[in-house]
Amino acid sequence: MSESPVNPDSHSTPVSRPFAQPQLHLIDNPHEADADVLVTGIYLDQPLSPTLAVIDKVSDGSVGRLVKQGKVSAKRGDTFLIPGPGTKSDGGGPHLVMILGLGDRLTNESSTISNRSLAFDSAATALRGLPKGSVSGVNVALAECFEEDVHDMIVAGAISALEGQAIYQTGSDATSPEAIGFSGLVESALQQGQSLGQSINHTKRLVNEPPSILFPESFAERARVIADEVGLGIEVWDEKRLEAEGCRAILAVGAGSSRPPRLVILKHNGGGDEPPVAIVGKGVTFDSGGLSIKPSEGMLTMKMDMAGAATVVGVMHALAKLDVKRNVIGVCGLAENMISGSSYKLGDVIETRSGKTIEIHNTDAEGRVVLADTLDVAIGHLPVAMLDLATLTGACMVALGKEVAGLMTNDQSLCDAVSNAARIEGEPVWQLPMFELYDDKIKSKVADIKNVGEARWGGAITAAKFLQQFVGDVPWVHTDIAGPAFADSPLPARDAGATGVMVRTLIRWIQSMS
Repeated sequence: MSESPVNPDSHSTPVSRPFAQPQLHLIDNPHEADADVLVTGIYLDQPLSPTLAVIDKVSDGSVGRLVKQGKVSAKRGDTFLIPGPGTKSDGGGPHLVMILGLGDRLTNESSTISNRSLAFDSAATALRGLPKGSVSGVNVALAECFEEDVHDMIVAGAISALEGQAIYQTGSDATSPEAIGFSGLVESALQQGQSLGQSINHTKRLVNEPPSILFPESFAERARVIADEVGLGIEVWDEKRLEAEGCRAILAVGAGSSRPPRLVILKHNGGGDEPPVAIVGKGVTFDSGGLSIKPSEGMLTMKMDMAGAATVVGVMHALAKLDVKRNVIGVCGLAENMISGSSYKLGDVIETRSGKTIEIHNTDAEGRVVLADTLDVAIGHLPVAMLDLATLTGACMVALGKEVAGLMTNDQSLCDAVSNAARIEGEPVWQLPMFELYDDKIKSKVADIKNVGEARWGGAITAAKFLQQFVGDVPWVHTDIAGPAFADSPLPARDAGATGVMVRTLIRWIQSMS
């Protein structure tokens, strides 16, 4: 993966830490292969895994004794380090063995945890739990604990664990091994998992960058670098092209900023002459709230308000790397919502690219305004289905919490397909209703529609109803990722900050389309 380019506007701009790029390889006999740490797994009330059984044998039964004594637990996410065969003066093999608790073996497909998410999180937990300091070589023997169809998630989880939010922290003690070996899986799983992990990390890096580094123009340039690396087509509309195309809604939101807006169109042509699928992302690179200004505490994390667009970039990167046999268009509407004498105002009426008019009741409901034009651009590519991703409403977090994405749709079969992909990948989603009674709540007395509903009530749904005005008859799912896209605190399997949520789900959904 490429390093983050320097902001071209300043010679004193700090440069973020390069992506970790360990050498990945396959190994046999992990108990004999040299490594600083060997990662193994243990289930509740199950026999020891083959590798852990060998470790137990060569250590005169020490693993079994530790389990019986309760000093090693199979509780999911718990990690324990014990000396490995490599500590013996006459032996090779790992110096340390990490035993990772896997909990109960999953057999029920209706479980809220999927085997794919357990494999992903387990590998990520192990890599994040490595001893601080010099760990140059790690071998992962988790594949023997999972079915073959989830082996790619072990690799993806390990890669994703290496990308966190401390990208400008000097002297960071983040552990990035020089090499990671995987046993018990095949080359195709290694390559697929690596591609998925790298794609998730591209999304996370874009979201974690500060707004002084990532703004509409620099986002577009990073998207161009990523597209060129993997062979995606890319088109970038600057402010002159946006004006010529009638994208007055995007221009209105960006009018208060010294950083002009952009629109990015990414193209993956893997499906011959078939019509494309469209994925659309909200890309507000910083949201002050505009004249409806946010309080300081509400503004602190608003660098993440472009997570929808970052997810589109990550998904498009993965489609190209995995050579998915579908045609997919990714469209990112990019603007910075700032305050100046040229800011758009409450009471303004904006004619969108589609011709519909919007009365502005709140300049902090700007993401849906940006998406009004962005969705219309996507429709111009005649997609058979369309999905948008947006950190759109705090109301969705009130309804579903911070870990669950909200789905709203005009086509139930499409929504069911996305929901099923999310269930398999273990990324929680929940569908909210789109009853016709909500339509009246966004009607304006001055224009066709207004950009907010009735006070606080049903805010996630009225925002989706607003977006529905710009999708026509195209089957469409709106995905509100305001909660799960950015985390306030870390978990064993991931750092705080950007999470890369929905990249795995959208890849599975697109791959499964007939």
